[in-house]
Amino acid sequence: MRLLYFTEADSPHDRRFLTSLAGTSHQVYALRKKECQPLTPPGIIELNWPMGRPDWRHWDGWKQGKDQLREVIDKQEFDLIHAGPIQGPALLAALSGFQPLVTMSWGSDILVRAKRSPWMRFATKYVLDRTKVFLGDCQTVVEEAKNYNFSEKKIVQFPWGVDLKHFSPCSGRASGQALRCSLGWDNNFIILCNRSWFPIYGVDILAKAFVHSSDKNRTLRLILVGDGPLSEQIHTILTPVDKKVYYMGRVSKQDLPGIYCAADLFVSPSHSDGSSVSMLEAMACGCPVLVSDIPSNKEWVKPDEVGKLFKDGDPISLDEKMLEMSNDPKLSEYGLGARALAEKRANWEENFQILLNAYQLAV
Repeated sequence: MRLLYFTEADSPHDRRFLTSLAGTSHQVYALRKKECQPLTPPGIIELNWPMGRPDWRHWDGWKQGKDQLREVIDKQEFDLIHAGPIQGPALLAALSGFQPLVTMSWGSDILVRAKRSPWMRFATKYVLDRTKVFLGDCQTVVEEAKNYNFSEKKIVQFPWGVDLKHFSPCSGRASGQALRCSLGWDNNFIILCNRSWFPIYGVDILAKAFVHSSDKNRTLRLILVGDGPLSEQIHTILTPVDKKVYYMGRVSKQDLPGIYCAADLFVSPSHSDGSSVSMLEAMACGCPVLVSDIPSNKEWVKPDEVGKLFKDGDPISLDEKMLEMSNDPKLSEYGLGARALAEKRANWEENFQILLNAYQLAV
């Protein structure tokens, strides 16, 4: 099969998809909507825009993009296009008139962006009306697609999952202990969050909660991985407890298992999510989780099995739950349960086959 993987840019998720696709019998091409310098995996054919990348800020740019995409399609004679997010690459693919189109939601596109304006709702409906197979990573995303009258028979639920060999207690234990030791936090209770510092991910809520909880439990420490536009605000909030916080910035995938294993608790305060890959990685490393009580998180986290839930957007609720879990005698049981759940439902090698089956359904 000649397949086009059409995406926004070059995220770690894109690389994971393309790396796995490169190992199949399909001839796979990649096209990026945004300017980037992709680390294209071997075996994938990277395509460029025939007349240069369009200016997406204007409708004329979108019309030019549609025409250029059509030119690429006519030249390469694809059997299938896999595109997402919905209001970006998938919209262009739908505008081109190509079939069959496999549209993959990235979570926030259908859960948040589609609700921002009548135009976004129209664009979402336009794409879904021209989609042969829809990929959703959790039931929350699937239900939202059904709200647009998309046929359940053409929906494939596809949890992205994680590499269980790379993300495991064994792979990260030594480097995790080394990180704790280097920080002088061997005897502290370490909370970890590696969500990006954008409003949707709620890291500011965690910052507010930690200021209060660390005052009540002096052993608490916080590791923050990542950055984003809320950087100044988050640093300001945490100024009173700055010595209890370690800002790691951006880290490589290679270093992540050790960071997860250094933590006693993983926190995701996101206001909207599909199946959070960060949460799945933490669970695969045997780290108990404390996450916002949004619908998609509830699909994975049952209280007192792999961790707990707190009220979304409520720093007081998060404060209380962090304190509760820092003294919870069942914490190690949550960690074992988290790894077991990851093995059962978040195995990338097994879940990837669901994607290949979706392609067959589409053609």
